[in-house]
Amino acid sequence: MPDSHGKARLKATVKWIDDVSFVAETGSGHAVVVDGPPDAGGRNIGPRPMELVLAGTAACTAFDVVWILKKARQPISGCVVDADAERASTDPKVFTRVHFSYRLRGEGLNATQVERAVKLSKEKYCSATLMLAKAAAISYEISINGVSLPIPVEK
Repeated sequence: MPDSHGKARLKATVKWIDDVSFVAETGSGHAVVVDGPPDAGGRNIGPRPMELVLAGTAACTAFDVVWILKKARQPISGCVVDADAERASTDPKVFTRVHFSYRLRGEGLNATQVERAVKLSKEKYCSATLMLAKAAAISYEISINGVSLPIPVEK
């Protein structure tokens, strides 16, 4: 929803439950329990905040890739994005590396179109990936119907 200056805005409210457990509610009305590990006082009843950042980023890029391929009339029938992140060892423990593994399915999917969709997401459309790229090295791999595509080395 745009603000009075025409800029898009998102909202979220986080309410403390107890210990280190919270309920996060998004502006679109969805809620998720967020918790810490037992060694930090949590009860392990929900994902950690940084897990949500990683999962949200994977969902953002998956959304883009599916949308781009559908727009290109590609016969996509499945998309799974696995995300693996390394964090700094000292505070703030930001992500330092994030690797995405795109596993796509679809009889007749064009490898060039798939690579294009992943690159467009990484370089232009995925707001979350672009934000993380300010602090972390982003890498990826792609497979179509179980066959890995060669990925050019990025400089």
